[in-house]
Amino acid sequence: MIIKVSGKGMKIGAGLQEKVENKLAKFHRFFDDEAVATVKMQPEKNDIRVELTLNLKGQYTRAEAIAPEAIIALEQAVDTMEGQIRKHKTKIKKQNKSKSIGTYFDEVIATVDDESETEFEPQIIRRKSFVISPMDADEAVLQMELLGHDFLLYLDAETDRVCLVYKRNDGNYGLIEPEY
Repeated sequence: MIIKVSGKGMKIGAGLQEKVENKLAKFHRFFDDEAVATVKMQPEKNDIRVELTLNLKGQYTRAEAIAPEAIIALEQAVDTMEGQIRKHKTKIKKQNKSKSIGTYFDEVIATVDDESETEFEPQIIRRKSFVISPMDADEAVLQMELLGHDFLLYLDAETDRVCLVYKRNDGNYGLIEPEY
């Protein structure tokens, strides 16, 4: 597994780099050299935010944690990711699909403990269709706020593409512009 560590607004020293690699060593047994783990650290007020992303053949798993120290936040993110991997493994077993990326994912993490395999399995319980209207990003944010939603799908009036605005945890907004 390839591990990439970066810091935004902070320097990642050799000691911290080594500690990150040691914490992520538990995932080496699950994944081969094709997996890429990206760790991003950034100060946030008096805490450190750690974003951990694992890419295995285009299949992404992401975990995030905030703590007073980088190592504590990293441990929390690793624990979260391990839970996500277990959940994904259980889901793949239930679906019992033929050889695919999911089956590959299932094979490489076969050594994960099966202790949490009775977790709740989310389902699509409601479908909704609506007409998307052409507007710009600012109008979309206003419409989203008026509706009281956390996100809004809209048709960008300039590019004629479907875009998405969403409310971030920090109170700001995000914009997703897919490429197709």
